Amino acid sequence: MKIHTGFSSLEKVKHPIVTIGTFDGVHLGHRTILSQLRKLATEVNGETVLLTFYPHPRMVLHPDNHQIELLNTPEEKAALLTLANVDHLMIYPFSLDFSRLSPFEYVRDLLVTGLHAHTVVVGYDHRFGRNREGDHQTLLELSETFGFNVEEIAVKEIDNVNVSSTKIRNALKQGAVKEASQYLGYNYRISGIVVKGDRLGRTIGYPTANISPDYAYKLIPGNGVYAVYVHFTGRTLNGVMSIGVRPTVTDNNFTTIEVYILDFDEDIYGEKIHVEILEYIRPELKFGSIDELQKHIASDVETAKKYF
Repeated sequence: MKIHTGFSSLEKVKHPIVTIGTFDGVHLGHRTILSQLRKLATEVNGETVLLTFYPHPRMVLHPDNHQIELLNTPEEKAALLTLANVDHLMIYPFSLDFSRLSPFEYVRDLLVTGLHAHTVVVGYDHRFGRNREGDHQTLLELSETFGFNVEEIAVKEIDNVNVSSTKIRNALKQGAVKEASQYLGYNYRISGIVVKGDRLGRTIGYPTANISPDYAYKLIPGNGVYAVYVHFTGRTLNGVMSIGVRPTVTDNNFTTIEVYILDFDEDIYGEKIHVEILEYIRPELKFGSIDELQKHIASDVETAKKYF
């Protein structure tokens, strides 16, 4: 897949079959739509183009209250779209000036002049242009003016995408990572840099890697303990991850992400690691003592080992 941030590199694309959207998660619902896109492209010997926007429109239109929680970092999304066999990803800069384009200007400047769209594939509920004034009927009318085709994604497919996105976010927030994986079609991940913590884990025999997520808007699953794979430097290791405020040892309500890597004793401060979340073990609990905490960690490790 080729990634574009300007239109000039798209000039030689053959018969662009274009769809538009955030496609956050690139989950099974999204992949059904992308399969339709591929089918249409094959029929006309064309190439598929996904038009998306960055920053997320809500970040620009509601900078103080956007409440964005994304399922993918930009890098993760690009990798997933490549696996989904998308030919071109066009990342168009979203700005206040862009948000004020009329539907006519939007279609003329982006879809026609910019992308040279052969066919535009959108859902019945697709809205675009200033104040979301453009709709499916507007697009049909403008397609006659500018000479491109419009294909509508079935209502059922659009509803499935919306339901899947909602269910994935809700499941992750509740710690139901297996359910989320079923909708995503893959295991959810968190990536970040290993930073220094207070080293409490080391004093009780369970040294942890404290992770600082590398993308501020990535959704973090609900507090609790999880069985995970840890990927870094070409290796995949087994681990136990804790997400939470560590109520046994602190009362600052600051959420941390800590991973105890099984059978591992290396200094990895500053390393970027990827944590693949496999299974929920238990909720975060407040224990009466460090000894009790230590016993439960030992139990968590044994539970995780059975999973692996």
